[in-house]
Amino acid sequence: MNQLEQLKQFTTIVADTGDFQSIKAFTPRDATTNPSLILKAVQKPEYQPLLDQAVRDHAGLSSGDIIDRLLVTFGQEILKIIPGRVSTETDARLSFDTQGTIAKGHALIKLYEAAGIDRERVLIKVASTWEGIRAAEVLEKAGVHCNLTLLFSLPQAIACAEARVQLISPFVGRIYDWYKKSSGQDYTGADDPGVQSVKQIYNYFRKFGYATEVMGASFRNTSQIVELAGCDLLTISPELLQKLAESDAPVSRKLSPETAQQSTLNKFILDEKTFRIMLNDDAMATEKLAEGIRLFSADAVKLEKMIDALR
Repeated sequence: MNQLEQLKQFTTIVADTGDFQSIKAFTPRDATTNPSLILKAVQKPEYQPLLDQAVRDHAGLSSGDIIDRLLVTFGQEILKIIPGRVSTETDARLSFDTQGTIAKGHALIKLYEAAGIDRERVLIKVASTWEGIRAAEVLEKAGVHCNLTLLFSLPQAIACAEARVQLISPFVGRIYDWYKKSSGQDYTGADDPGVQSVKQIYNYFRKFGYATEVMGASFRNTSQIVELAGCDLLTISPELLQKLAESDAPVSRKLSPETAQQSTLNKFILDEKTFRIMLNDDAMATEKLAEGIRLFSADAVKLEKMIDALR
């Protein structure tokens, strides 16, 4: 078996792309999208018609509402290919707006349901700010399942688990980027700070019985992926899926509920004040969270400008 086939024995593989052909090629169970991936996709000739149609069919709506319909259109097409769930992101500019995020989550689910898609096949992606986590808690209670993204630290993860969100996406590669730039050294395998962060989160969740799924995300190389074999899910770009498929190097399970019980982690109570001070104390997590929100927001603005240019 190649590495991708071996990995599928331990972990649910998710495609991190808006490219339908890539999803077909690697047969993942789930798929994730974000504004940056959709922006990248609609600049390809084969996906331009989806943008043109969204603008044409909803000309009377705001650019933001047209983006929602474009995201759902991509989600619908992806769900025709995969057997599982698609993740669709809320506007990153709502990252500190609890009520706005709740409203956007409900709006996206209504669009899916109007298209005949069961809400169980959709995860609403929300930034792992305190406000975003609170919004996800409300959405989950209403039966709208969430994927908490831009997650870089244990306190963010614990707050999500205590809010009983469906799934979190800790970002391996962006943590790696920060430490590589900060220290001036490279990291591989188990020494990678991004890998260590996801292992810590996974072990904490399984040791203390949280049901929230852990999905490693934002990978820079296959070494990071292989080191997290056994994580609940891993969302992987088409480029790295291809590299895994081309390698027959052995893959062994690194994470499991059994090994999590052996960890020395202690459980702690996390209120808003503790969350904020712990996140503030973590320079990497604070900087990468802010940067991620800025980048996703900027790509949403670019999409809006593309739509306005087509009107």
